[in-house]
Amino acid sequence: MIPFVRELSFEYGRCDQVSPLIRRVIARNPGPFTYTGTGVYIVGRGEVAVIDPGPDLPEHFEALQAALAGERVTHVLVTHHHLDHSPLAHPLAALFGAKVLGRPAPRSHGEAAPGLEEGADDGFRPDVELADGDVINGSGWTLQAVTTPGHTSNHVCFTLKEENALFSGDHIMGWSTTVITPPDGDMGDYFASLAKVRARNFDTLWPTHGAPVREVGPFIDAYIAHRRAREAQILEALGAGFTSIPAMVPSLYAAVDPRLHPAAALSVLAHMNQLVKEGRVVAEGEGLNGHYHLA
Repeated sequence: MIPFVRELSFEYGRCDQVSPLIRRVIARNPGPFTYTGTGVYIVGRGEVAVIDPGPDLPEHFEALQAALAGERVTHVLVTHHHLDHSPLAHPLAALFGAKVLGRPAPRSHGEAAPGLEEGADDGFRPDVELADGDVINGSGWTLQAVTTPGHTSNHVCFTLKEENALFSGDHIMGWSTTVITPPDGDMGDYFASLAKVRARNFDTLWPTHGAPVREVGPFIDAYIAHRRAREAQILEALGAGFTSIPAMVPSLYAAVDPRLHPAAALSVLAHMNQLVKEGRVVAEGEGLNGHYHLA
């Protein structure tokens, strides 16, 4: 079982000091993919970095401006291009004369993935494209980019050296597992990225949605174990004669909010694609309309 962390004390628009170097403002965009809403992190004092400015909501933009009054934003960082993370990046950066750093949205793969309320900011382009290991220095703080493809191909997390912490975006969340949505999301990449973060031995994870994760190693181990268990369930379903993903999802995700079943189907597809790559499953057709059999 994943030891989810779901307790969170907050008020929308309020700026809370959550660690010596970190403040957080939560946007009023709650939902099945965003939990209580997008948590925007402000790092430092006086000269600051802002991580995942969030959705384009006037009330939220005003709250960020109030939280940053009298300060200078030197960097605006974006973990990935979903609509609950990136839309305010350029407006906020323009207001303060800052640059937007991140990785560009991937080229469109065609039809949008169904059932994803968060949606994609397909036109997102940072001013500065980050590579793995790039360092961003500020007044009393040091951030480093850690590329973590899986949830999206352009996902990047950010370490905070002074607190041995990681701003984990949607890569690892305390309240829920992360949806992997092909064709941009990739399960093999996701497993590799989880292992990459696990090896760094962070003291705290700060997801964009929900509360921080303090017992980082055991939490990531449980995250990985959950994915492996889901993989085993898919193989078992194939062995029992299920050949289509839509037929599997209601039983595999019986305990999950039905609103999330379309997204769950995409996670099953991500597992299936990886199993096909590994030669453990044979596909007839592709995607959610394909039929699958044990190799």
